[in-house]
Amino acid sequence: MLDGRVAIVTGAGRGLGRAYARALSAAGGAVVVNDLDADVAAETVEAITAAGGSAVAHVGAVGSSEFAEALVERAVAEFGRLDVMITNAGALRDRTLRNTTDEDFDLVVTSHLRGTFTCGRAAAARFREQGDGGRLILVGSPAGQRASFGQTAYSASKGAIVAMTRTWALELAKIGVTVNAVVPTALTRMVATMPRVGDLVAKVDAGEPIPEGARRQGLGSPADVAPLIVYLASKESARVTGQAIAAGGDRIALWTHPTEVATHLRPGGWSPDAVSELFADAYANQLQDFTATPLDLEAIGSI
Repeated sequence: MLDGRVAIVTGAGRGLGRAYARALSAAGGAVVVNDLDADVAAETVEAITAAGGSAVAHVGAVGSSEFAEALVERAVAEFGRLDVMITNAGALRDRTLRNTTDEDFDLVVTSHLRGTFTCGRAAAARFREQGDGGRLILVGSPAGQRASFGQTAYSASKGAIVAMTRTWALELAKIGVTVNAVVPTALTRMVATMPRVGDLVAKVDAGEPIPEGARRQGLGSPADVAPLIVYLASKESARVTGQAIAAGGDRIALWTHPTEVATHLRPGGWSPDAVSELFADAYANQLQDFTATPLDLEAIGSI
């Protein structure tokens, strides 16, 4: 499906990023494997080349324009072109609002949001120069779609990435570039602290099967998300753009775009008292749920 296509995957040393890189290679693509950790980047490259694929490592932290441009230049130098940019890299800090320091916020936002921005911009410039389209696959998170306690910076970054997806899809359509956000759920180290989920992560690490109830809720291995990545990287996905697509376990789902759910007009405008009456009456049962969607732990089954 990807014969001759060249992809960059940031944060590809472990977990989801590694699964993406290996799947892209298995489908015939060549891959630039980026990670901050040189050892794990080398391990991913070794796994790909041992299976007969083509990959090189490019070590460093995403965020700066210079690094993003160097990533693109490395792809072109090694493989002659660039077709796909997957912005997966990012740091995480579990902090409630009162405990989030400036340094915590800057680290998370720089790696996730600025890293996505700079890498996406550098890739789009290369796609424009090549003149035959391209694929931007930005990585969101359920934390950017719904509440995620203790994730101020991460939620802000991931929500912004999905918003950026829609804008870029609009701007880049004229040059044949599709832009989609993947919203993955997988049993990785990132979710191991959740109730009962840590035991499922251990199952994945041990190569054991995941209960059907967990898979139906979108909890599977990183490899379960990878087929969507391969499809979005392919020429076959040319008509799919501007979407936020959830993937995990046995599920693939489309997220809606934000839209108004209720509208009231008042000739002449609103007074504070009229607004108070509106929320006490017409809007009383239309306020949107702001909480996270909880896991059905009973449905996950025995572990």
